[in-house]
Amino acid sequence: MTIKPVIHTCSDALASAIIEQTGKRIQLALPLGLGKANHIANALVERALTDDTIHLQIFTALTLERPELNSELKRRFFEPALNRLFGDYPDLAYAKLLRAGRLPQNIVVNEFFFQAGQWLKIPKAQQNYIPVNYSYALACLLDNGVNVLAQLVTHDGGEYNLSCNPDITADLLKARREGHARFIFAAQINRQLPFMFGDSQIQAQEVDLLLDNPNADHELYNAPKRPVSLADQAIGLHAARLVRDGGTLQIGIGSIGDAVSHALILRHKHNAIFRKLVDELTSRNAAACNDFHDDEPFQEGIYGMSEMFVDGFLRLAENGILKREVDGAVLHGAFFVECRDFYQRLREMPAKERAHFQMKAVSFTNEIFGDELNKRRARVKASFINNAMLATLRGSIISDALENGAVVSGVGGQYNFVAQALALDDAFSIITLNATRQSKDETVSNITWSYGHETIPWHLRDKVITEYGVANLRGKSDAQAIAAMLAIADSRFQNDLLEKAKAAGKIDPDWFIPEAYRHNTPDHIKKKLQSARKAGTLPVFPFGTDFTETEQRLLPAMALLKQKSHSKRALFHLFINGLIPVDLTAAETACLARMQLNKPASLKEYGYQKILTAALLKSRE
Repeated sequence: MTIKPVIHTCSDALASAIIEQTGKRIQLALPLGLGKANHIANALVERALTDDTIHLQIFTALTLERPELNSELKRRFFEPALNRLFGDYPDLAYAKLLRAGRLPQNIVVNEFFFQAGQWLKIPKAQQNYIPVNYSYALACLLDNGVNVLAQLVTHDGGEYNLSCNPDITADLLKARREGHARFIFAAQINRQLPFMFGDSQIQAQEVDLLLDNPNADHELYNAPKRPVSLADQAIGLHAARLVRDGGTLQIGIGSIGDAVSHALILRHKHNAIFRKLVDELTSRNAAACNDFHDDEPFQEGIYGMSEMFVDGFLRLAENGILKREVDGAVLHGAFFVECRDFYQRLREMPAKERAHFQMKAVSFTNEIFGDELNKRRARVKASFINNAMLATLRGSIISDALENGAVVSGVGGQYNFVAQALALDDAFSIITLNATRQSKDETVSNITWSYGHETIPWHLRDKVITEYGVANLRGKSDAQAIAAMLAIADSRFQNDLLEKAKAAGKIDPDWFIPEAYRHNTPDHIKKKLQSARKAGTLPVFPFGTDFTETEQRLLPAMALLKQKSHSKRALFHLFINGLIPVDLTAAETACLARMQLNKPASLKEYGYQKILTAALLKSRE
């Protein structure tokens, strides 16, 4: 009898074992995000590159990549910090080949979720994208006859552990045990992964092939914290009022997720400050006030039930907010990919404490089906918070793709949680989005009359939050919903949106936007929140960052340059503005030195210096 697992120290030898057992048609599943066994995947890609009789089809999601240094200023910013920010995380060969347009026909990559915006201009990636809800990805894998699963695992005391990604793998292994699937489980040990409890715990006999080479251990992908704007902070403050004591919470990764977590901590630990900030935001705008709101500190605490286990949940637990237990856990999550500090805190956490953060299959987190009665009892007063790109006046939500069909990210679990909120008693589906965005050199509204694509249809509308307040849409007529959405739109776009609604006959022609909602501007938000930012109450990085102080100062300037990079005219204007003599602060002088532009050695560097100088001045708060 073969003793499982068969251990290899070389990824090429393990790839040979896979081909020997499966033949030359390999249907490879790689977990979403962090859990990919990069060395195994790369070894199989290399075999398919050298032998075109091998057909390799890869099914995955959220391919993680170190940033592309595709511009001179981006190279100057990231190159000196690349190892510090991303460590020795190994590149995925299939991703580099896709980007270069060199992926051969015998290798096909199908993803169901993209790293946001990273694959818009890669035709093969767009053509092979599979639109599927996260909880339905299992069926997609089974239907496509997956015969190899390659995943990172950790190891402790003879037990193998799925750590960050039990999401689909736990159910795949269950399907195999029940005879509904046949595949090789090829695992790769990475001792940087924290040992997690719940569905991440598996039996040793589940693993068929194991790549175990301590020298191949690599740093986990680091997702550096992003700056939290004042608009994000305003959204967080509004959202924090919708989280009920004794209730249930989902939040996501990113600046708005950090803003929500930070606002909840303010509400609990610094309640007077929280109330003052909320009063500042809502004093003139009734739309910012919700039919239901809760400003009190937490007594019972909340339970986290989220497809993604993000750093914000650890912060909430550390501050005595995430403490309502369900089956011994204060949080059930399906996967994580986070910052370096998050991984370290989990690894160093005592096992007894870490056991309160349990990892589960996505079929558990994203659905109420299966043990429905107990899930309903646990998921009381739920606030499921998800982010979006756009929303229409009638309440349709656009989160994953453009109206021309180009996929930005993916639906993931957003639809699942919207449907779940509507199916549960006393639950909220909360969609957050910034009221505006920069498109090339223009400010445009993220609330639009109509759009040629939708992620969440209008008949599932519930609550939408921008920096200007909360729109309560559930159970409202179209005219009422339109009025509520206009109240949280940026005032520069309200008149045009209202005229389109009137032209469509969807709101009374005599109706007008009340004066209280006519002051929705960035200046209004800045006026209300800037003093709290300067006082450190609403910091740019509420939970710290891997960026140095100089890099933090550079980030808004780099973001501005990214917006302007599509227009030669805009860049020329920046260059002209940079020629105007002005006294730079010490921090701004340090920024030029960090980018090696303090002493330009060529006309090209001189031009970059002036453009960056203008961007630094324009991004001053």
